[in-house]
Amino acid sequence: MDFPADLPTRVARARHVIFFTGAGVSAESGIPTFRDAQSGLWSRFDAAELATPEAFARDPALVWGWYEWRRMKVLTARPNAAHEAIAALAADCRVSVVTQNVDDLHERAGSKVCAHLHGHLNRPRCIDCGSPARHPAGIPAVVEDGARIPPPTCMKCGGMVRPGVVWFGESLPPADWQAAMEAIGSADLLFSVGTSSLVWPAAEIPVWAAQHGACVVQVNPQPTALDEIAAYNLHGAAGCVLPALLMAARTA
Repeated sequence: MDFPADLPTRVARARHVIFFTGAGVSAESGIPTFRDAQSGLWSRFDAAELATPEAFARDPALVWGWYEWRRMKVLTARPNAAHEAIAALAADCRVSVVTQNVDDLHERAGSKVCAHLHGHLNRPRCIDCGSPARHPAGIPAVVEDGARIPPPTCMKCGGMVRPGVVWFGESLPPADWQAAMEAIGSADLLFSVGTSSLVWPAAEIPVWAAQHGACVVQVNPQPTALDEIAAYNLHGAAGCVLPALLMAARTA
């Protein structure tokens, strides 16, 4: 794979690299994105319409069932070459992973994630008192084409347990947002990987990184709103581009 002549050297000399990742990274592991066609029961719904507080209030079993289906997909998936390349770079320099994904594939590949901006499937909590809850061990017994599943109840107050994700219309977790902002302050290189750069405020992160002097590299099969800001636009699947770039950097 060919890269701009100076890019591998930039990567090799970087002191602090941020990987800002989106759904495209996990899609390569088979995790459906919100833009993918749904199947079975879910085909009658727009995925974005299920990811709201209003949807949970109207039909908790529908929304909980959908997230259990997504959690099943994650638990049966494996980190791909992009996750592994990101983790491998941490042996060469400081790496901060800031992700919009709600799965744990970065962690399973060996990365330490400094910010899960949109929450985490494995961190459910009570919708009333906010107490953390736990999923039962193992893979959810969810049929492939979807089913309504009543959410569990909180052990402390008896309220309904909700998925530990950030729904549309909700604020991002303050601690994760702060961690992302602190990472921007010292990064000299930022990779925006597999994200459409359309979901705000997370989409501001590469822009702010560029304003703080970081070199921004975009890895995405398609053009995005970030094209004009990124110093380098690498069009391709992250699972192909990142391992090849890491190898080139180590021989630069």
